[in-house]
Formats: sequence, C-alpha cells, structure tokens
Amino acid sequence: MGWVEKRVTEAGRARYTAMFRDLKGDKRSAGTFSTERRAAKEWQRAEVELADGKIADRRRGLQTLRTYVETQWLPNHVIEATTLESYTYLLNRYILPELGSRRMAEILPGHVREWVTRMQDVLGARPPTIRKSKVVLDAIFTTALNDQITTLHPGKGVKTPPVATKPRAIVSSEQFDKIHAALEGSTMRLLVETDIETGLRWGELTELRPKDIDLEDGVITVCRVVVHLRSASWGNEKRFVVKQYPKDKEWRRVSITRTLADELKAHIDREGLGPDDLLFRQPVPEGPARRTLPSQPVDPSTLGLTEPNAQGRQHRHGTMTAYSAGCRCQHCKNAIAGYRASRRAAGRDAPRVPRTVSTDGHISNSWFRTEVWDKALATAAIGIHVTPHGLRHAHASWLLAGGADVQVVKERLGHGSILTTARYLHARPDAGDRALDALAAFRGASRQTDAAAHAEGPGNVDVAELRRAMATLEEMVDSLSTRPATVT
Repeated sequence: MGWVEKRVTEAGRARYTAMFRDLKGDKRSAGTFSTERRAAKEWQRAEVELADGKIADRRRGLQTLRTYVETQWLPNHVIEATTLESYTYLLNRYILPELGSRRMAEILPGHVREWVTRMQDVLGARPPTIRKSKVVLDAIFTTALNDQITTLHPGKGVKTPPVATKPRAIVSSEQFDKIHAALEGSTMRLLVETDIETGLRWGELTELRPKDIDLEDGVITVCRVVVHLRSASWGNEKRFVVKQYPKDKEWRRVSITRTLADELKAHIDREGLGPDDLLFRQPVPEGPARRTLPSQPVDPSTLGLTEPNAQGRQHRHGTMTAYSAGCRCQHCKNAIAGYRASRRAAGRDAPRVPRTVSTDGHISNSWFRTEVWDKALATAAIGIHVTPHGLRHAHASWLLAGGADVQVVKERLGHGSILTTARYLHARPDAGDRALDALAAFRGASRQTDAAAHAEGPGNVDVAELRRAMATLEEMVDSLSTRPATVT
C-alpha cells in the first residue's frame, strides 16, 4: 500500500511525494507533485505497474546503452572467453558507436531498424555480421527487460538481411589422399590423418595428450578443448585457454583403427612424450623463411611488360624496378629475393630474425592454415577449396554414406542435436548424381511408353494402351496352352 509524503519548500509551498514499496520491500518514489491528489494517483499507478511486472524505477531506464553495457551487462554476463571476445568486438565496432549514447528507455524498434539499414548501406557490414550484431543487441535488451530496466524490447520483430546458406564442399577420399601426400612433415600428416579419422574439432584435436588415448583398445577420450583468443585486449593474458570440457560439455569416446593407433604410438615413442605432454605441438622455426629460387633464372627480356601505371609507365617483369613499382608476380618476387640473397652472401645484410608464433605449445589454427594447409591444398590442386574444419564435415559425410547409424555418428561427433548430424546425409558430392540416375531411370521408362503411344499415331494413346493389354493377354493364353496336361 502506497502513501503520500508532504514537505514544505523554502518559499512556503507544499509539495507531495508519491511513495510505494518495490518487490524487495524498499521505499521508492513515483515522483513529487504540487497536489496530494496527483501524488496519490501516481503511487497507485506505480503499484499497478509493479504488479504487472513492469518497471519499478523509471530512473534506471534513463541510463545510456553504453553505461548499462559497460557497467552491468558485460561484466556480469557469464559467457565463454571466445564469445566474450566476439561480443566485445561487435559492441565496439557496430553497436555502441551507433546506439550507445541513447537512453535505454528511449530506444524504439524504429531506431533498431534504422541501425540495421545503416550497417548495411553505410558501414558496409555483410549480412552474417549484421545478424550477429543483432543477436548481441537482443541479448542486451532481453536482460534489461528481465531486470525491469526497460518495458520494451526494441529488437522484437526487427528483421535483418537474409544470410544465404552455401552448400558444403565435401572432400572425397581421392582428393584427401592428394592433400595428405602434399603435406610436409610426418607430424602434420599424422595430425591431419587423426583429424579425418576422428572428426574432432580443431580445439579438441590440438589439446590431445597421450593420457587421452587408449592405444590397446584404440579409443580416444575427448574431455578438454583449447580456444585461441586472437587479442590480449579482451581481459585475458593467455592467448590459449584450456577448458575442461568440450563444446557440448560432455566427455565422449571415439574409436580409431588399429593402424592409426600404431602410428600414434610410434609418434609418442619417437618424440618421447609424457602422459601430460601435447600430442601435437607448434613447430619451432629453425631459421627465416626463404623463397626458393628457380635453378635456371628466366631472362626478363622474354617476360613482357607490366600494366601501365597512373603515369603511363611500364616496366619489364622479372626486375627489381617492376617489383618496386608494385608488381607482385612470381618473376618479380624472384628478382628481389635473388638480390637480397646476393647481399646476404656478400655479408652486406644480416639474416632476418625468424618470425615466431605466440603460443604455449598449442598449434595456432591461423598458422596451420597459412603455413601448412593452404600450401598443401595448392600443391594437390583438387579443384575445390576445403578448410581444415572441412575434414570434420568429410568424416561425418563418409560415415553416413557408408551406412553408419545417424545416432552413432551424432555421439561420435559430439553434436547437441541429431538434426545437425542429419545435414550430412545428402552432403556427399555424388548424392546429386544418384538423384539424377533415379530421375533418368524413371524418365526412361516414361519415354518408352510415350514412344510406343506416338508410334501408333498422335492422339491414339488409348488405342496403344489397349493393344499393349491385348498383347499381354495373348501371352498369358499361350503360356497356359503350352503347359502339360495334369493327370488325374
């Protein structure tokens, strides 16, 4: 039950404050007015809103979106480290610069629609980025609505540009063999072979340790995952954070073949790994990367000229002049590399300090893609672009194409829903070919029927059907007449 408190100002005028108690029992003010009657209406209205679950203190909705996010929402939001990194980037890049100065209670659906349009037309954000930013904004206002800071969720009903779903490029067994053969180093080949045979996520694969592998029974226990934070400015000093649970927060056991188990055992013995050591470690560079020069230099006079620049000048390919002018063809790169090599050989240049990767031993996904995977992919020349994560897709697709049970594949991959696993049922490249074969078989029979009908003349389809029925009946009569008589 609310009440009215009266006070007298220095000028001798009476002022009336509408008071009520919130859900915690604390006294709250619904405002101060010049008449007692107006104050009584306000505390009654405030109690009605409180009973309906609406805002209890209007002043909380007057804070800006930036203040709420930086002081309340983000510091007290329990999320994964990689999610926090992504959220912080989207907030600082797209959300707070556009909406951060607005008061929480004053942000309306129209403002959110204008923001989405501005992201697309002015900021040049792609539809996936717009959708992710909208997800973050919706999460902020869902929390604010639950905390009774706002009475409206401005993101409800606001649509974002559609995101096209691209078909997965599933590598075939023959294509994988070409990539595997093009990999440099036995360790990298074993890592990729383990990936394709187990379907582990990258963080699960690079966090494997010998204690996780039962070499006798051929079983790998997936119980941890490592995540790579791209920047140290998100409040984490460590770039590689190990979580004591995989993505689905459940341990799982993945069986492997006897051949892979023997190869892993030989790798552990050869490297002298202990139970807690990383199974695959980031290689340490032994020296600066050098471009491999051709054994027989190409004569620049046979290479032609570069495209005209802004001044209309052209330079001959395979020369340092063309490289300095901006040409980055293979011949110009070889020319500058040869020049630098000759200076080092003459002692006029010091060798470049080898570039290192900031890591605690875990293999960086970006390093693996640029230094190992992309080079092998270019050498293999399989005709499609496949990422390292695509090996997990291939693993699932191969299992289902081979007749494995969907539930077994789901548990092997650690999917949270069987619907995720079912997406790979028709992901094989030859699935479309099988569908076309079935269509051709059906249309072939249909076309034969149409040909027989048209052979009798256009428009005489019924006559053709009757003649086929008569022919079938005659065959039945002939077969009956040729049977031997039954002796009674």
